[in-house]
Amino acid sequence: MTQVTVIRPGGPGAAPGAAGDAARTEVLPHSIEAEQQLLGAILTNNDLYDRVAQIIGAEHFYDPVHRRIFEVAANRIAINTLASPVTLKAFLADMPGIDELGGPEYLVRLAGAAVGSYAARDYAQMIYDFAVRRKLIELGRDIAGKAARVDETNEPRDQIVEAEQRLYSLAEAGQVNQGFQSFLRAVTEAVENANAAHGRAGGLAGLSTGLADMDAKLGGLHRSDLLILAGRPSMGKTSLATNIAFNIAKAYREGPGGDRSPQNGGVVGFFSLEMSAEQLAARVLSEAAEVPSERIRRGDMTEAEFRRFIDAAKDLEACPLYIDDTPALPISQLAARARRLKREWGLDVLIVDYLQLVRPASAKDSRVNEVSEITQGLKAIAKELDIPVVALSQLSRQVENREDKRPQLSDLRESGSIEQDADVVMFVFREEYYKEREKPGENELDKMAAWQDEMARLHGRAEVIIGKQRHGPIGTVHLSFEGQFTRFGNLVKPYQDGANELR
Repeated sequence: MTQVTVIRPGGPGAAPGAAGDAARTEVLPHSIEAEQQLLGAILTNNDLYDRVAQIIGAEHFYDPVHRRIFEVAANRIAINTLASPVTLKAFLADMPGIDELGGPEYLVRLAGAAVGSYAARDYAQMIYDFAVRRKLIELGRDIAGKAARVDETNEPRDQIVEAEQRLYSLAEAGQVNQGFQSFLRAVTEAVENANAAHGRAGGLAGLSTGLADMDAKLGGLHRSDLLILAGRPSMGKTSLATNIAFNIAKAYREGPGGDRSPQNGGVVGFFSLEMSAEQLAARVLSEAAEVPSERIRRGDMTEAEFRRFIDAAKDLEACPLYIDDTPALPISQLAARARRLKREWGLDVLIVDYLQLVRPASAKDSRVNEVSEITQGLKAIAKELDIPVVALSQLSRQVENREDKRPQLSDLRESGSIEQDADVVMFVFREEYYKEREKPGENELDKMAAWQDEMARLHGRAEVIIGKQRHGPIGTVHLSFEGQFTRFGNLVKPYQDGANELR
């Protein structure tokens, strides 16, 4: 097999082991021959480009001349024009470094020395693998250099988080920074998502929450979205988040080849910064076994209830729901643990309970700036891991001072940053909770009768108010709520069951 020799003393393509290379920079892993063969094959047959473009880009080539040749060829092929030694000659005539290779005639030699097209993908994979090795070496040197510098702003824990993030990015994408992508690629992904939804007869493009009316309003939980679920204490925001997590995890089904479609649930990560993992698990089991949560806490269960409780635990032991109950996690540590979970077990949705209990990476001059760093960090996690992130949030007390207690965007604590960074903002509201506290005296018979009628109408009902949705409509979703099981559910419509019953 004919090879085109590339020799640059002290630079890319230099032959290792030559005399005097003690002063030469260490040669990083690469294969000039593989680059030459692939470029020659593409210049001979432009159709090969489409077969290798999904594997490598110009940035993966070691030799800068080869990198430029591939880049120019790719640009010409993309606009349906010929990329050959003749057509590329004008673009590369004045390029630095090509003269020492013989000038533009080097393109002719590349094409002439190319082997059959059958090996193009193998050469592309080899070039890609060497590029990843070079990135690993670069990262290792950078990590070692930072670790050697000792100063008060260079904390080892922060270095570990940064190193893990960069390694994760390299493992996922084969490069540290993805940079810009073409509009064509973005459009292709959008069409694929729309086609998937259309194929499900107008169904969901995202993960189903298990709550039909909420899915209809949101279209499911979409990848890279940050969703805020807010409410006053006792409204049930943790219960709703737990229900959604449980619904997604129990619907998990792995298809052929490990494929998971949205309607088949997914792996759930749950950061419970307020409740312990055991308390959260008890809530899930209360819903699954239909045993009141307070009776589980007290251990006051009948034999039948305890049997249902144990059976539910056995059924759910393989449920892909992972709980981290470490309190006061910094946002950087939270991101690192989410990356680790996705790498080791997979991750399709992340839930954080709740936002105000997450700590910023460093102290800020105001709470607003701290919350801003946290929400920006959560949005970054959603985009980096390509998953929906659901973060719970507290509301300010000003809700209680209004006659209409339904929350709105201005009620969010430090609302500016939360409202700005979130793709969806939802509020949990149970009017029954407030009406119960308006109970009249026993001697006020007329008021008591009216109050009882109102309580009967509101009993077991909840609202999820969508105050912001970047990609869809706002509005209110009506759900059922069973307080004894801390369970939200779908509300049966009159035309479905002949009566206003709840299930």
